Amino acid sequence: MRFPGATHPIVHLKSESQAKCIKEAIGERLAQCRLKLHPEKTKIVYCKDVDRKDSYPHEKFDFLGYTFRPRGSKNRRGNVYVNFSPAVSDKAVKHMRQIIRSWRLHRRSDREIEDLSQMYNPIIRGWVNYYGEYYKSGLYPTFRMLNRILEKWAMRKYKKLKGRCRRAKYWLGRIAYQKPELFAQWQILGVRPAKRLDERSCMS
Repeated sequence: MRFPGATHPIVHLKSESQAKCIKEAIGERLAQCRLKLHPEKTKIVYCKDVDRKDSYPHEKFDFLGYTFRPRGSKNRRGNVYVNFSPAVSDKAVKHMRQIIRSWRLHRRSDREIEDLSQMYNPIIRGWVNYYGEYYKSGLYPTFRMLNRILEKWAMRKYKKLKGRCRRAKYWLGRIAYQKPELFAQWQILGVRPAKRLDERSCMS
């Protein structure tokens, strides 16, 4: 028998000794129900932060698409400190990138950008709302990749942008600045028209 992902338990304790006792007690209770703890997924994690500075074999864990681990943070005064907190996990990022690639956006030159927004923005907005709750910056690389794909779409869509990646980047930035509601990632990346250095052709 296997628990669904949302019911994987997390137990917060004050010390390693308490954690070991509770782990053993949970194992015994599950055994009574003919169940057992997963030998690889069941582990004691040290929540390292500014107040807990020791080292431990396990200092991070994944839960519901987030990775909880020590991260650098800033307080209201701008001072940097270590905080044990969540951000989108590598596994979730990989899954999002696979979905984005499956859309093959750069080949949808038969569509207008408003059509692409209607088709895919609800999914993107869902990612922003869920994974952007903590450390939105964890989403930036994936969303920058999505913007690059949209630039390639623009170069296939419009003859004046063909082979001109700088011009396509400027064009997309202008659209994002004028209509940030089209794609949810624009609202957290703060995309603006790129500086127009020149319009020489470049590889994409």
